[in-house]
Amino acid sequence: MSDIAVIACYAALGAVLAGLLGWPAIVLLRRRSLALSLFAVSVVTAVSLAGSTIAVADAMLLDKHDYVVVTIVLGMGCVVSLTVAALLSRQAVAGSRALTLAARTVGSDDGFTAPARPLSSELAELSAELSATSARLAESRQRERALESSRRELIAWISHDLRTPLAGLRAMAEALEDGVADDPDRYHSRIRTEVDRLTGMVDDLFELSRIQAGALTLSLSRVSVYDLVGDAIAGAYPLARERGVHLVGDRIAPAPVEVDSREITRVLGNLLVNAIRSTPVDGTVAVAARQEERQVVVSVTDGCGGIDEKDLPRVFETGWRSGSARTPRLAGAGVRGGAVQHHGDTGAGLGLAIVRGIVEAHSGHASVRNVHGGCCFEIALPSAAAVH
Repeated sequence: MSDIAVIACYAALGAVLAGLLGWPAIVLLRRRSLALSLFAVSVVTAVSLAGSTIAVADAMLLDKHDYVVVTIVLGMGCVVSLTVAALLSRQAVAGSRALTLAARTVGSDDGFTAPARPLSSELAELSAELSATSARLAESRQRERALESSRRELIAWISHDLRTPLAGLRAMAEALEDGVADDPDRYHSRIRTEVDRLTGMVDDLFELSRIQAGALTLSLSRVSVYDLVGDAIAGAYPLARERGVHLVGDRIAPAPVEVDSREITRVLGNLLVNAIRSTPVDGTVAVAARQEERQVVVSVTDGCGGIDEKDLPRVFETGWRSGSARTPRLAGAGVRGGAVQHHGDTGAGLGLAIVRGIVEAHSGHASVRNVHGGCCFEIALPSAAAVH
């Protein structure tokens, strides 16, 4: 065997012995401080190097002077390497502790506060993830607060819209029972109208609960948006004539969409009825549809006078209605008395929430913006070509 092979064997033997002696220490320290574990690895490395070097020195039969020189050089190298390892371990632990303190700010009202000291790339990446997580939590908390506010408003509006007509129904029923009604047939007609309106409100509540629970089942079919808008206009025309509002639909592109016809017809009906009730006499409600690259956009423009800019983001919230919206009187036969100059969602603030829910169930989106003299509601649906 050559001298080099012998030296290699002695070096390997010394390194293996040092590694076997240090391995139990590393295993015992794996659940302890990161700094202690890193330092233990450095000690094992230094001892392994020293052991292999001393084994080689003994095999080479160095004289005393050379042996001392090798030992001194080896010792100084070990001291320096262990010192650097200790400093690096301490730095890593300091960064970890700073990030631990910063992690306590995740989800706080002030948001995540990143550590001021420089971090390693891994810890910096973790800090960025914590910051993103904190932002998502803040967004979720804000959305939860908005939903809670909408829930309170919905309960308030429902209570208001139920109490008034029910009181009127009770009064008319008592008048009929006591025989003091001047025109019983008229009273019966009013009662039937209010019962129909309250039934519609309950139906809206049921529909909205299905949408929010994700239980809305769609029966998709390929249809022309021209036909959908035509059906919606035909259904809303009697109300427009009664209210003295001009209903225009001459800019409708015959674009194909794949939707649930019944649900989208309900969406368009809600938008048209809301627009007609919000437009003054001799005003105009215009319906249009245009084909874009991957979607079909249907718009309903009214003459309501516009919506306050601060209220625009809340228009599609459950239970939201503008301050001008009021419960209809019994004499109104289910139609809001007077010309509403600003949008007050039909029913109990459910109509536009249902619109958004149904449109989003079709992978579309609903929006609203102010235009000259009124506002424009738009629903964007994926075109049939884009779906396929």
